[in-house]
This record gives sequence, structure tokens and C-alpha cells, in this order.
Amino acid sequence: MSLPITLTINGVQRRIELDDPRVTLLDLLRERLDLPGTKKGCDRGQCGACTVLLDGRRVNSCLALAISHDGAEVLTIEGLAEGEALHPVQAAFLEHDALQCGFCTPGQIMSALGLIQEGQAGDDPERVREGMSGNLCRCSAYRGITEAVLEAQKTLGQSGRKEAA
Repeated sequence: MSLPITLTINGVQRRIELDDPRVTLLDLLRERLDLPGTKKGCDRGQCGACTVLLDGRRVNSCLALAISHDGAEVLTIEGLAEGEALHPVQAAFLEHDALQCGFCTPGQIMSALGLIQEGQAGDDPERVREGMSGNLCRCSAYRGITEAVLEAQKTLGQSGRKEAA
């Protein structure tokens, strides 16, 4: 039995036939839609490597059943850059050495963008650390991550979108 859903993924509306109602959003993105940037870490919602924005909110895609989000808008790491131009959050992560091995980086970046869009980043490093606490980094690049979020917050403002120069 096939179950049809429609998702707007990185700005493109997609009609998808699910063969199994238990397919997670993470597995759908990685295995069916060839969007491997969203990482499968713990597969239990504890590490944040699978963080995407779902209708503008941060979610662990490993815990989200795809069928439950019919009609939703999904933004993944692949949807951030515009051609060769990095998104300001991505650029800030590079500038502040906010990565080492890079495995957690897509989830960290998506969580950072969500934090900024939610208006929760502010200018306090402790507030940023708390807001990003659901995303783990085994390499301990937390200082750079915090600095990157603070810089991106300044660049983007509360909306999470580039401000006109």
C-alpha cells in the first residue's frame, strides 16, 4: 500500500509515495531523496546531527515520521547556500573554526539558524550555548560554534535572513 505525501524541501515541492508509514524524515531525506547532508548520528534524538528546519522550527529528523508532516516545509543543509555563495551561518562556522571532523556540522548549522530565527540567540554566549545544547560535537568545537552563532546573529538579525546592506 502506497501512502502519498507532499513536502516542500529546500523550496521545491515534492510528491512522495511512502511504502511504509514508519519511515522517518531522516531516512526519507537520505535514502529516498539523495540529500545526505543531514546526518544519522544516534538515531535516538540525542545528538542533533539530524537537525533540519521543519516549518521553520528545529527538529531531530530521526524522530519525525515523514507521514506526520504531509504538507510541511523542510529546510536541510543542502538548501542554505545560493550556488557558490555560502549562507551567513555557514560562512561564520568557517570563519570561527566551528568544526573539526565535520560530522555534526550540518546539524549544528541548521540548529544555529533555527535558534537565530526563533529570536533565541541574542548576544549572550551562555544563552547561545544553552540554545545549542541539543547538538553534540565529539571534537569539542563548542567555542567556535558559539562564536559563529553570535556572528551570524549580527549578520542576519532576529529574522535569520540576510539584512540589506
